[in-house]
Amino acid sequence: MNENTTLVLVSHKSKNLILKFIKEIYKKLNIIIIDNSNDLQLKKKIKESYPNITLKIVENNGYAAAINYASRLIKTKYFIISNPDVEGINEKVINEFEIYATLLKDKFSCLGPRFINTNPKSHIQSNQKSDIAPMKFISGACMFFEKKNFDSLGGFDENFFLYFEESDYCFRGYKKNKNYQINKIKVNHHVGSSVKIRNDDEKEELQNLYTWHFIWSKFYYYKKHYSFIVAITYFIPIIIRIKFRIIYYTIKKNKKNVQKYKNRWSGLINSIKGKKSFKRINEII
Repeated sequence: MNENTTLVLVSHKSKNLILKFIKEIYKKLNIIIIDNSNDLQLKKKIKESYPNITLKIVENNGYAAAINYASRLIKTKYFIISNPDVEGINEKVINEFEIYATLLKDKFSCLGPRFINTNPKSHIQSNQKSDIAPMKFISGACMFFEKKNFDSLGGFDENFFLYFEESDYCFRGYKKNKNYQINKIKVNHHVGSSVKIRNDDEKEELQNLYTWHFIWSKFYYYKKHYSFIVAITYFIPIIIRIKFRIIYYTIKKNKKNVQKYKNRWSGLINSIKGKKSFKRINEII
């Protein structure tokens, strides 16, 4: 049993992926699962088959809040967070992270692996020839922390419900200790598969949720780090495009796209007004 690192998994309707993830690794290290979908079947399965794992069911206040909640339960020096749809996290990977943490003398805000199946246009990574490289941003799908450094930065900003919480943490962390990508450590991220979708209606609801929160979080991120004036200036062309597309798709009688851009507009205008990231599933605007 690894006594240095705790694995944190956040589950939202991800029972099958969680059980697959922990099957081989649960005997190797401490594991904390935060479920924010009130999954009583997962709770029962963990209690019966994996009694050494800590599982907490919490109110769904977003990914950042779930990670911060878990961090308060951690007793080890390090911890690693991973999406349940990441493949490749094992005892060897954990040991490698610990080796690099020691080489850096724990002077880092977070470490990340190399993702081997991502789109280079949407996911910027370091040069593969570099063993270890400082990075302004590390993907939130898998991040390794030294607990004291995480706490000293105040953890994640819980104003973010979805998106940009890891970017915000990395932005703050880079100024203090830098973030590093470890190219020797490689994982797969099966993007978008962590939530079980039952039907097309639920898929559309989730897409509306993601659309709303992505733009809410993006504006909040820019406002927080660059000022309201810079943020609103940056978003003026986006505002124009959204309004134009609402009008265009209304004329074309494309209800699906009208709904999409109305959700986008709602997320943006609420962020501009300084309102909380309140949108939840079943609240189609």
